[in-house]
Amino acid sequence: MRRRFTDLDRVWPAGLGRRLGAMLYDSFLVMAIWVLLAFIAVALNQGEANESPLFHSLLFVTTFAFFAFCWMRAGMTLGMQAWRLRVQTPDGASITLVQSLIRFLVACLSLALLGLGYWWVLFDGQRRSWPDIASGTEVVVLPKPEKRSI
Repeated sequence: MRRRFTDLDRVWPAGLGRRLGAMLYDSFLVMAIWVLLAFIAVALNQGEANESPLFHSLLFVTTFAFFAFCWMRAGMTLGMQAWRLRVQTPDGASITLVQSLIRFLVACLSLALLGLGYWWVLFDGQRRSWPDIASGTEVVVLPKPEKRSI
């Protein structure tokens, strides 16, 4: 069941700086996941490094699973949460598994091309990156939470 977000009139398109900040935070999380998987792989491989294509495929699939789970569940990863970003459809719903897969694969391509797909945000009138355009999604900035008086 897709979630519908409610604060649509209070969000705006995310710029490059916030996106890069969230990507940096998320890269630390992804590296931690990879270290854990590598530790398990070495333990299962009698103390030897595992450089097999199967292991690299496991890292790739696990990375996708991390992002897809976060994007589909709440519209944000932990890094995106720290930078008050959310990925959603243009009509304000959570994204689907297919959109997550397209977004992830195009993001990999964008990064492989020295981030060109993310630099695109600077030229697109709606501040969309290649992953946004290809998957039919958008990344928005959430308003600061209102302070509650005690």
